[in-house]
Amino acid sequence: MPKIKSKIPLSAALLTLSVASHSAMAGVTQEVEDALNFYHYGKNGAVKVDINTRFEDVNQNNVRSPILNGASAARQPKTANAITTRLRLGLLSPVFHGLQGYAEYEGVYAMDSDYNSTRNGKTGYSTIADPYENELDQLWLSYAGIPDTLIKGGRQRIKLDDDRFIGNVGWRQLEQTYDSVLITHNNQQLFGLTVNVGYIGNVKTFTSTNNNINAPILNVNYKMGDYGNLIGYGYWLGYTEQANYANSNQTYGLRMTNYQKPGDSYKVSDNYGLLYTAEWSIQSDYQNSPQKYTANRYNLMSGFTAYMFTFQGAMEQLDGAGVNKTFITPLGTNHAFQGWADLFLVTPKDGIRDVFGTVTTSLDRGEVALTGVYHAFYDDTGNTHYGDEWDFMATKKFGKHYSLLAKYAYYNADQYSTDTQKIWVQGNINF
Repeated sequence: MPKIKSKIPLSAALLTLSVASHSAMAGVTQEVEDALNFYHYGKNGAVKVDINTRFEDVNQNNVRSPILNGASAARQPKTANAITTRLRLGLLSPVFHGLQGYAEYEGVYAMDSDYNSTRNGKTGYSTIADPYENELDQLWLSYAGIPDTLIKGGRQRIKLDDDRFIGNVGWRQLEQTYDSVLITHNNQQLFGLTVNVGYIGNVKTFTSTNNNINAPILNVNYKMGDYGNLIGYGYWLGYTEQANYANSNQTYGLRMTNYQKPGDSYKVSDNYGLLYTAEWSIQSDYQNSPQKYTANRYNLMSGFTAYMFTFQGAMEQLDGAGVNKTFITPLGTNHAFQGWADLFLVTPKDGIRDVFGTVTTSLDRGEVALTGVYHAFYDDTGNTHYGDEWDFMATKKFGKHYSLLAKYAYYNADQYSTDTQKIWVQGNINF
């Protein structure tokens, strides 16, 4: 079992933030906000700034393999420690005849680099996938001159539904963006309908690498009043480089949910509400897939809200029938699923069944949020117990622009992977 470390360094900036008075912060914040926004004929543009400083600790036992009947498959990795700061700096133009443009730089500076970033060659350490890199994060032009329609082309952030299939991997310091064209038609007043149709030609990954792809995408969302949303989707991911052929797949699915973000529910009364998700997806080989296969995904959740608390019980299952024959989500924000310890970013060859419960609460008029999650992991038959995981997170907001976060994950391995403990502390400034 990994040892818990007691010393967690915090940057001077985060300590200053936590003790600053609210009145002083409000005055400085308003001055900064005014300075970063500008106007042209009544249409606003802005300078966008995001600074995120994070300490991350990863402590793992020997990697063990069920194929080797639990024998050690690799030597003990060194405990990884990373102190990184990410800067995003963007320029949003004013709107001119329906046209608007945006350019954004993103860079990560590593102050403590005793970790395997996947690109620094330090393979003796546990992995923290935040490489020391600089990149063009976004560069797009949009047109909103057609009623209820936005056309956006260039390198952009795309987030669909809960980010399970198409997301920006927002937890990592470098986000994932797409060289793409996306058309969004939103006609809520007449039909309650939002349609996203697009094409992705390149993926700028969260490790600052490029993956070439031919990927048409379609997502149709119909709002059914207070009962939730009915969503249908199709994603055709055709990777064009041999190293990524195994990620090629075509996926179709239906999703019905009344839960898009914390606080959503079907209100039974002022203090109580019900929430649910029911989703089924089917996936098969596509274009350069090395294997012929068909796999299903099931995603079920029910829960309720009571005053400031939310309780959820859920099951997500991704089927598997061997190597390169598993249900996968290579463009998803996978950290948000199947445990924050990230042991299941890639679906095991025998699939995975994740049975979990979540409790969240909001305090101090929504400024403080607390979350606890318990996971029990199995193969897709439920016969092999992979392991269990406990996750905890606390966040504190200081108005619109400042926040602090503390987060913890512990995976207790049984028949899959290894005991893993992760600790995070971070602070964020966003304008």
